[in-house]
Amino acid sequence: MDNGMESMLDTYLFETNSLLDNLDEMLMQDEKLGDFPPDDVNEIFRIMHTIKGSSAMMEFGSLSSIAHHIEDLFFYIRDKGIDSLDPQHKKELFNLMFRSEDCLRGEVEKVENGEPLSTDMDSFAAEINNFLKKISGAAQEEPAAEAPQKAGGEQTEAASGLALEHLPDDKEAVCFLHIFLDEGIGMENLRAYMIINALKECELDFRYYPENMEANPDSCASIIENGFFMAFNSTDTAAKASDLLRTQSYIRSYELIEVPAEEPEAPPQPEAPSQQLAAAPQVSDAPPASKPKAPAKQPQQGTPVKQNLISVSLMKLDSLQNLVGEIVITESMVTSSPELNQLSRDAYDNFMKSARQLRKLTDDLQDIAMSLRMVPISGVFQKMSRIVRDMKQKLGKDVRLTLIGEDTEVDKTIVDSIQDPIMHMVRNAIDHGIEDTADERIRAGKNGQGEVILSATHTSSEVVISISDDGKGMNPEKLLAKARDKGILTKPESEYSRKEALGLVMLPGFSTNQTVTEYSGRGVGMDVVKKNVESVGGVVSLASEEGKGTTFTMKIPLTLAIVDGMRVTVGNSIFTIPISNIRQSFKVAPDEVIRDENGREIIERMGSFYPVVRLHQFYNIETEVTNLDEGILLWVETSDRSFCLFVDELVGEQQVVVKPLPAFLSYFELKDYGISGCTILGDGNISIILDIQSLHAATLENI
Repeated sequence: MDNGMESMLDTYLFETNSLLDNLDEMLMQDEKLGDFPPDDVNEIFRIMHTIKGSSAMMEFGSLSSIAHHIEDLFFYIRDKGIDSLDPQHKKELFNLMFRSEDCLRGEVEKVENGEPLSTDMDSFAAEINNFLKKISGAAQEEPAAEAPQKAGGEQTEAASGLALEHLPDDKEAVCFLHIFLDEGIGMENLRAYMIINALKECELDFRYYPENMEANPDSCASIIENGFFMAFNSTDTAAKASDLLRTQSYIRSYELIEVPAEEPEAPPQPEAPSQQLAAAPQVSDAPPASKPKAPAKQPQQGTPVKQNLISVSLMKLDSLQNLVGEIVITESMVTSSPELNQLSRDAYDNFMKSARQLRKLTDDLQDIAMSLRMVPISGVFQKMSRIVRDMKQKLGKDVRLTLIGEDTEVDKTIVDSIQDPIMHMVRNAIDHGIEDTADERIRAGKNGQGEVILSATHTSSEVVISISDDGKGMNPEKLLAKARDKGILTKPESEYSRKEALGLVMLPGFSTNQTVTEYSGRGVGMDVVKKNVESVGGVVSLASEEGKGTTFTMKIPLTLAIVDGMRVTVGNSIFTIPISNIRQSFKVAPDEVIRDENGREIIERMGSFYPVVRLHQFYNIETEVTNLDEGILLWVETSDRSFCLFVDELVGEQQVVVKPLPAFLSYFELKDYGISGCTILGDGNISIILDIQSLHAATLENI
């Protein structure tokens, strides 16, 4: 795929995903109201029209087909009015639209992953068509005069005086299809003949009028004014033809007209419905088309606001951030150059004055570059509303979702990484946290409706996301018993703290559900949740009280590109440890060091004992500082793990730009040995950035 096609594909995916996000939010709001406002009907029609056109241009047939059928459905609803549907039909329409959105999203994901698209969408298209037939049939039951003229739920109207006035003189025909083309397409006679020829190739037997349209350019005026007709000797053949017309282009509307059986007075009788017929085929004419034109104006009214926003490739933002990082590093190298010591006092002062101004500008540039990547977390939160809605229906539980802090901004890369963990925890909260019935909740003194609270707040360096439910909560004793049965306890039950017992739900394969369901219980996959959060430098914690509910809390860094770190030395090597992982730094006396039964060194801090990891031993670095009382101990923690690192000395705190390790080093799997990346210091030296989580696993868990 060349660059031009890649650019078109990126634009298509961005536009289609944005439209589907808007559709999802709109459907959720409308379902709460129990109705579709007219403006939303127009907007859904416009969204489907856009997806259909852009998908057809990209030759994504499955997407174009489904969008086309939904567009037909909302053409009818828009023309008849949403009030023509009864409450039951509206409920079915909501379910159908949510399934349609899922179907479209599934196909878009296949496009994103380079997978082949579905080739058979007939069953789902038939479901949409059947619903259209149902609502159109229901609409015809009220006006009895229109009942015989309906055929299959297409965009049809009752035979009117206007239609019968131009009806061809064909004595053998039992019904006609009356078709209008889009306005302004040009060469209407040839466009009409192409449609006729396409239906002829499907071995349908019919006649068409004007008869010589393909050879007579003068027939264009008649087709523009009155449309063209297809005459059928069988209503079954006409029904097949009307279904095939859905696949044709340039058709504005069409109707099925059955020839009156007896009375010639039939044409003038439905005088009032004739105005309806005029409104149906001539959708874009001025007086009757005021409703359909409304959605076209709405986007134009909204465009001045959107002119202030542009979409930018994430790769470009990555390049910008890398460039800003290089500027920060270079600025630090210049200001710490040893040649500056050779300047005179006045020259040095002038240089440092300019350097301070440069530092201010680089800091501002760095802040702006980082802010460009920050996006509100509301996009992730809104998708959870849809998940709650679907689970309420499938599980039969009455649950509401409360969102707090939707405007909190996080780095785009991190937002993409935490969407699945949040989704999994919300599903578990509803499936396994909330009680099965409202009566059970009421007996426990709670509101009959369960509540799941999804909140986000941020501090100076991290975002805190919590998922809380007011359900059954968890019993640590039961968790320990379940873990004992599975044989996954690593020490006697009596030695487990409450926090450690609750943390068992995050072990692989641990579940408290007695039966396997579609949303199987809290713990299944929670180890994956924990792994995904920790992969972006975050930590997961859990608090629960039996009978009152459970809260999962995720602490995630605002960005992965720049971190506040503490530089330490071990021999001639320089390491950087994220400040967020450091609880305390201290020196110890020789008599404070204790050894456990395995001979490992441990240190007591604040009533608890923590193992000591000597970095020089683990990385096999030569150093003269080998006694604990000669160096510095750093008390570090990540998630629920804490230990102490022994280093030579502290150099100082510094904000560093995280650089990925060179690709050729991936063979050595350095991330499994506590190394997450590197950074370039002001003097040009390279400092290794330590990953406390994997360092603990490599030094202590694998012993």
